[in-house]
This record gives sequence, C-alpha cells and structure tokens, in this order.
Amino acid sequence: MAAADAALDWPRTFVARGAGPLRREHLRRRPRETREGALHCFLLDASASMRNDGGLARAKGLLLALMDEAYRRRDHVALLCFAGSVVELRLPPRRASAWNDDWIAPIGAGGGTPLALGVQRADELLKRHADQRRWLWLLTDGRSAESPARPGSADVACVVGFETARVPLHRAQSLAAAWDARYLDAAAFDPRQA
Repeated sequence: MAAADAALDWPRTFVARGAGPLRREHLRRRPRETREGALHCFLLDASASMRNDGGLARAKGLLLALMDEAYRRRDHVALLCFAGSVVELRLPPRRASAWNDDWIAPIGAGGGTPLALGVQRADELLKRHADQRRWLWLLTDGRSAESPARPGSADVACVVGFETARVPLHRAQSLAAAWDARYLDAAAFDPRQA
C-alpha cells in the first residue's frame, strides 16, 4: 500500500462502493478516534442451503479476502459460524494474521439456519470489545425466516447476500434494510478490487 493510501479505510470504502466500480467519492478515511483499532466480527451462515447452492465456497473466498484486508490494516477479527441449532466460535477475537485455504477449508455446512442465535452470539462478542470500532459482517443466503434485531453493539453492519434461488426471496436485503445496514450482493462484491 502506498503511503497516501495508509489512511484509507478499505472496508468502509468497499461498502460505499457497493457493486459498482470504485470511484473517488467512494473513498473513506479511517476515523480519528480514541478507540484501539477495529474488530471485524464475521458471522458465517454454514447451513445446508449455503452448501447446496455453492454459497459456502464463495463465502469462504470472500471471507479470506476480507480477513486479508484486516491483516494489512492490523485490525482484529473474529469468526462465528452458525448451522443446525448451534453457533460455533471458530476464531476468537484476535489480531488478524495471514490466512490460507488450509485454515478455512475445514469449515463444513449442514442443517438449518439459526440466524437469531448467531446474531445474539455476535452481539455478545462485540459487547466485550467496546474499546474498538466494531464491525459485523453477516454472510448468508437469507434462507432463514428469522428476522432478528440489529445487534446494538455493532457500530457498522454489512449483510453480504449469497442467494442463488431461481425465485429469490430477498430476505438478506430485507434484513439489511431493517438493520439500516449496507447490503452487498456477493456476486458483485469483490474486496480485492481497489
């Protein structure tokens, strides 16, 4: 990264860009705060529908790219996976480090979509890190009928949709709207474009 780019906040820039090409008005600077950096909490839908539609493989690729960006910025990351009736803390909050496919490949999928429980656990995790700017990234195909409230402890929320159904339900988009969060279509969102 060039010295002039050091103050850019790439996750916020990608959110502002959405699905379109990157333009100058999308660039966001890091806020000057007294907080100790940022914590990016990734909440990954590992349900059977994500596996069956290929969404989990795409979500893993996007997750690796987002974590790589957090590593470059020296931010902290955490990963929660939800499927069946459980939420698993796969990566407790810590400073981001180098990631590779060997680390993320073992994440499997199956069962239902306990979205509300996943959001609740993410909120609990984020509450313990009030000294950091707290990001919540929900990666889902939106195949859950649950519509939990936005976690109050998330300073910034992004919903990344992986829906591929012939007749789309647009539940991920609806959830993002209810949360006043940014909705990003995974098919058009590539954090490596910059």
